[in-house]
Amino acid sequence: MISELDEFLTSQSPKVLLGKRRCLKFLRLAYAKGSIGMIVKPTSDLLAQDGGFSFNLGCADPELRRIASWMLTNSNNRRKLAKIIPALWKRHGYEDLKMVGILLSNLSEDDLGEEKWMAFIHLLQKQESLDIILDIAEEIVRGGHPIPEDSWLMEMSKQSTLWHQTAVILCSLSKRNLTICKEMVVLAPSGGELFERIRVRTLSEQN
Repeated sequence: MISELDEFLTSQSPKVLLGKRRCLKFLRLAYAKGSIGMIVKPTSDLLAQDGGFSFNLGCADPELRRIASWMLTNSNNRRKLAKIIPALWKRHGYEDLKMVGILLSNLSEDDLGEEKWMAFIHLLQKQESLDIILDIAEEIVRGGHPIPEDSWLMEMSKQSTLWHQTAVILCSLSKRNLTICKEMVVLAPSGGELFERIRVRTLSEQN
């Protein structure tokens, strides 16, 4: 049985990917088609409010990946596709940020115009949900892209409170033994329950 999302994607022209405004409109419609319905709306509204997202339509990961797959398959200019990433981050819908993670994981550094992790952290504003930062970082790692070296993370941590917390999150995903980063993890600004769990787990794994 063909889903409403699959039917919608089949009906779309690849030309929707060529312009930023058209692509943003296409994605908002695709998210809605991939939503499991109004039954999740109260929960989605709360998640959007709590996480600082401009919207959360309830489009789940499998549907988001189908949308991303359609985009990557039908784009004849992945550099242009990469240029939609800052616009998605600026719009700041929950699905937008999840889509950013999938695109960052699957686009090359030539497409992005810079190293993948740099492309990610340059998107971060003064305040972001640490949950979504962890989610996107995990997505990039799952795509086979290693966490940057400790010296890179240390320099990153010196730039701002959020970048310091993000560096700790990246450390937590690294499979190597912490060396110069251990003090950076200890001294990181408090970031709430999730962040403190990450900090404690990261340090305990190094003992």
